[in-house]
Amino acid sequence: MTKRRRGAGEGSIYQRADGSWCAIIDLGMINGKRKRKFIYGSSRKDVTEKLKQLLHQQQQGVNIDPERLTVGDFLDRWLEQVIKPHRRARTYRSYADTVRLHLTPRVGKQLLTKLTAAQVQGMINDLATASGDRTTQYARAVLQRALNRAVKWDLITRNVVLATDPPTSRARTITPLNEAQARQLLAAVAGHRLEALYRLALSLGLRRGEVLGLRWADIAFATQTLRVTGSLQRAQGKLERSEPKTKAGARSLLLPEVLVALLANHRRLQAEERTQWGAAWQEHDLLFPTERGTPMEPSNLHRHFKAALKRAGLPHTTRFHDLRHSCATFLIAQGVHPRVVMEILGHSQISLTMNTYGHVLPETQRDATSKVADLFGKPAPTPESPSGEVPEQASETAPGEEGGEQPAAPAEPTDSQEQPDTAAERLYTRGDGRLYNAEDDDHTA
Repeated sequence: MTKRRRGAGEGSIYQRADGSWCAIIDLGMINGKRKRKFIYGSSRKDVTEKLKQLLHQQQQGVNIDPERLTVGDFLDRWLEQVIKPHRRARTYRSYADTVRLHLTPRVGKQLLTKLTAAQVQGMINDLATASGDRTTQYARAVLQRALNRAVKWDLITRNVVLATDPPTSRARTITPLNEAQARQLLAAVAGHRLEALYRLALSLGLRRGEVLGLRWADIAFATQTLRVTGSLQRAQGKLERSEPKTKAGARSLLLPEVLVALLANHRRLQAEERTQWGAAWQEHDLLFPTERGTPMEPSNLHRHFKAALKRAGLPHTTRFHDLRHSCATFLIAQGVHPRVVMEILGHSQISLTMNTYGHVLPETQRDATSKVADLFGKPAPTPESPSGEVPEQASETAPGEEGGEQPAAPAEPTDSQEQPDTAAERLYTRGDGRLYNAEDDDHTA
């Protein structure tokens, strides 16, 4: 039986003298010369898988010859073949805008295999001057993610972004409302059709998009729970309700009695509005729509919030997102464990909660230790001898000197005793005794 010869471009696999395996793909004639791509691996199976991936990419139109591939061409294909099919539309648009506005103009014409850390660092420095630190950090993160894929595809051997320094930016100082200010705000919106919206935001720490995206289907009066299942955002000229970005963002929250009663009354008021509008009412099952039932523009809520701040006599610089920060600080000040605060806010990482609200913890810890100390009362007075003299105290000879006790050596931790690396980790490993793994993606506190 004759063996079938490989077709052009199908690739070949063989074992080298040193025991490793190699695959070759024929790229054809380029500039009058035959070009081949070599793939290496520790086993035949490893090389075979890499070969299949490259052949598939070649069939999809991907330029698998990295020597001719520019950074701009690679980023475009990465967006279309990796991000667009597997990420939310909003994420794809955000990445595409970053590539178009910031990455391609600065490094797009550079050959992918020739891109250096020095060139990327120059781009970072230039972008930080032109557009600020936050934009630069995001652009660097997008390029890093894209080049990670280039490494997986064997187009480059290392990700040069990892050898660059991100811009140093100062963390934004949060300005939550104190208890008196929160009461002033609620007094300013009392009786308004959006009063329940503000009370939910302050009590549950909901983001603006989350509270506008709440549906009556997300409220279970029987079990007194509220589920956060989506967020209302404006994108490409239209309002869209999208799913939470992380698993932690999709959460179920228990409602206290006061909020259950508040929502029941809000539903009654909305039913009256529906009756008044009649056939003109557009049902979307939203808790906080416009007066005729349509989704509310986030910008309209922003304007109403600013007007409420003015009526309440509160700083005009206060953001709606500061209501979320206020909720978190109120919870921590009441002694709620940071792990629970993390779950209420929908953070995917405990570090995000700690980094954002860690400044509230020292005072809370001081109050807690004071309460524990009060349990035992004041120390008893030193007893006197029958003659009225104070008993002789123990020798003050220093440990280690003649007549003193030798200090005990600190116990060495065993391999089974996990030693936390930071104060934050120490705090949480004491809480409920469990260890938690953080997920990747929640950029908004």
